[in-house]
Amino acid sequence: MSDQIKFIVDSLNKEPFRKNYNLITFDSLEPMQLLQVLSDVLAEIDPKQLVDLREEMPEQTAKRMLSLLGILKYKPSGNATDMSTFRQGLVIGSKPVIYPVLHWLLQRTNELKKRAYLARFLIKLEVPSEFLQDETVADTNKQYEELMEAFKTLHKEYEQLKASGFSTAEIRKDISAMEEEKDQLIKRVEHLKKRVETAQNYQWMLKIARQLRVEKEREEYLAQQKQEQKNQINEINTEINQLIEKKMMRNEPIEGKLSLYRQQASIISRKKEAKAEELQEAKEKLASLEREASLKRNQTREFDGTEVLKGDEFKRYVSKLRSKSTVFKKKHQIIAELKAEFGLLQRTEELLKQRHENIQQQLQTMEEKKGISGYSYTQEELERVSALKSEVDEMKGRTLDDMSEMVKKLNSLVSEKKSALASVIKELRQLRQKCQELTQECDEKKSQYDSCAAGLESNRSKLEQEVRRLREECLQEESRYHYTNCMIKNLEVQLRRATDEMKAYISSDQQEKRKAIREQYTKNIAEQENLGKSLTQSPRLESSGLISAHCNLHPPGSSDSHASVSRVDGIIGVCHHTRLIFVFLVEMGFLPG
Repeated sequence: MSDQIKFIVDSLNKEPFRKNYNLITFDSLEPMQLLQVLSDVLAEIDPKQLVDLREEMPEQTAKRMLSLLGILKYKPSGNATDMSTFRQGLVIGSKPVIYPVLHWLLQRTNELKKRAYLARFLIKLEVPSEFLQDETVADTNKQYEELMEAFKTLHKEYEQLKASGFSTAEIRKDISAMEEEKDQLIKRVEHLKKRVETAQNYQWMLKIARQLRVEKEREEYLAQQKQEQKNQINEINTEINQLIEKKMMRNEPIEGKLSLYRQQASIISRKKEAKAEELQEAKEKLASLEREASLKRNQTREFDGTEVLKGDEFKRYVSKLRSKSTVFKKKHQIIAELKAEFGLLQRTEELLKQRHENIQQQLQTMEEKKGISGYSYTQEELERVSALKSEVDEMKGRTLDDMSEMVKKLNSLVSEKKSALASVIKELRQLRQKCQELTQECDEKKSQYDSCAAGLESNRSKLEQEVRRLREECLQEESRYHYTNCMIKNLEVQLRRATDEMKAYISSDQQEKRKAIREQYTKNIAEQENLGKSLTQSPRLESSGLISAHCNLHPPGSSDSHASVSRVDGIIGVCHHTRLIFVFLVEMGFLPG
């Protein structure tokens, strides 16, 4: 799952999405935001899916996404129960459902784009059989199926051309060059027509030239066939000779040298027969050419009554014919180039027709969105009638009379269609006016919504600041409460100790009374006061007695003598400290004065 999320985030951060997500921000998206991301990815595959989910009902969102995923042939894993879970998860924006869909879509975006584009034209609309009883509906359905098949063929050709590597710039350059050459050729042809029209027997000479061209083409075709047959005869002879040689090498020399001579003789006889056949064919060709020459002579004699040229005149005529033949070859080459250019132009025309069909599909989609479906049908009918007109013109030789009749028919059809579309155009105008009014009302509502949202946003920020201030005050009061509560507990402990002390002090039980701190301190204070009084009344005597006693016990200069003096000083300090504690207890009220 982590690799899947990483791939999704990396793909969304690239073109054309540029979401600037990381793993944490993407995983923390809300269900509505995650559904919007899925809708944006689907919109990249099919532009019709570009929708703001805040302006769409959840049921419509689920239906739209499920429909497109079905067209794209997305198959979630699991049985029918999981399919219902998948639909429910898609409605609520569940991550375990959305993540695999995003991973599948982002892996094959270009392939799915092509599939979604083709689905718009190749998903057949099923018409009920009872509607097909109507001739108009049946004809329309038949045309629809034919157009679908034509689209398949054109799309295959487009893919082949796309794979062949032709660029649009080169094609346009070639088309412009061909148009220039076409203009030049038209000018040349017109110039030649003007020069030839003044000659005598113009039509007859043109007819003879056509016949000559046909005969030459037929001659080239026959010569090519003859050459192919000769090559086959030679290949067969070669194979026969090879087979004979193999047989000679494989068989043992039973008959000796005679078998070899016989085989060589048979080979020579076959070659002689082949040459005889070639000679017979040449004779037949010569005879046919002589008959054709005599026929041409008779035609020439009937045309102008003159004999065939001979000698120097014939040579001059031949040289003139050769020069004309050179010009003819150049013209023939130019015509071949023009045919090639015509093929390119024809292919360009087919591509433009395909583009026109795509634009028509987009126009129909826009009309369906605007609620005026079928408005462009008139243009299609006119184009269909125009195509029929071109076919009829080609069948009838494009004569002027047929063109005039067809123009009349077209004018009548156009007038009929205009009259039929008059009510639709009128209704369209009303719908456009209504659309403008609704658009204006929508803009007003949107401005009101923006102003209201801005006011609510400012109120929300003020409330957030006030809530933040109240939270800080609450924290301060809580800390003060806890501090006061601790002080109260400490005072309660001190009060409990003081109460226990008072109970022990006023108790009639002497044993309990002795445990009181006051009694202990009073006793210690009395002892210390007595000791202090004794020391203050005879300080020198006591000191000298004590010191002398110590001195007797511990000689001067010893460590024990110094320790004894320190003990005396310590006793005096303890007495002073005890007195200070007693005074403090009296002042605090724990002991009587």
